[in-house]
Amino acid sequence: MNIDWGRASTRLLAPAGGLLLTVVLLCLALRARGGSAPGVDSSHAAPVPPGTPHIAAEGELVARPDAEVTLASDLAGTLVHVLVREGDLVKKGQRVAELRSQDYRAAQDAARARVAQADADLALFDQEVERAHRLWSDDLASKQSYDRAVRDRDAARGRRAEAEADVERLEAIIEKTQIRAPIDGTVIARFAESGETVDVGHPIVTVADLARTRVEAEVDEYDAGRVRVGAQAVITAEGLTGMSWAGTVEEVPHNITNRELKPQDPGRPVDVGVLRVKIHVPAGTPLKLGQRVDVEIRTAG
Repeated sequence: MNIDWGRASTRLLAPAGGLLLTVVLLCLALRARGGSAPGVDSSHAAPVPPGTPHIAAEGELVARPDAEVTLASDLAGTLVHVLVREGDLVKKGQRVAELRSQDYRAAQDAARARVAQADADLALFDQEVERAHRLWSDDLASKQSYDRAVRDRDAARGRRAEAEADVERLEAIIEKTQIRAPIDGTVIARFAESGETVDVGHPIVTVADLARTRVEAEVDEYDAGRVRVGAQAVITAEGLTGMSWAGTVEEVPHNITNRELKPQDPGRPVDVGVLRVKIHVPAGTPLKLGQRVDVEIRTAG
């Protein structure tokens, strides 16, 4: 059997060539319509043109002040469960961890029993007060007997109120053993494990709403007077070559602070005060919380 290898290879390459041509034509059509191929970031911002007045600064992506919360224990005790891991999505009010609560629940049961006993005593003492008052009114008993019955009834009321307060106090403590997420978000850090003994204030997890972030840029103090709310900015990040995002200055603080970020540019001074400018960035960027970014803020001159 003789095989014409040249003709066979031509037949195999023809479909591949047609597929390649189709891909090329599709890309050209997308470019003509102003669209972008899958995987390309649509929030790309044009760089600041040369000669345009601007301020260069370094910053980082952070969660907004009410969009990141570290949950800590209000009680000392043993963690029975830590129910979430890093990357888990949680809803506001969802239980994320639980401290051992058996002792508190037993004490609450005892307080409820004291409430029930006080209720029984009150029913009896109410009858005694009525009886003593009737006898005193008929001159069949002394006023001291009536006063004693009133005192016993009031003491029972006090015991009941105290036991009821214990029930409510223990209920509040038991609720604190249930550690719940205060916001919708993503678990970005976990600091404790099930079975671990923790003190008051020990962090358990950090939850952040990753849809509510912004860039905080450290503008050198000698440029502070040139920054205005509403100014346009361009954000880039090392490692994300060819990608940039348009931002808008949304907050300019009134105070100069010490630099928190060590400059990546060795020529930038480290002992200069900075203005920590807040910049809005579009949602859905691939930037991560804490990621360092470079910022160019346009100025009027």
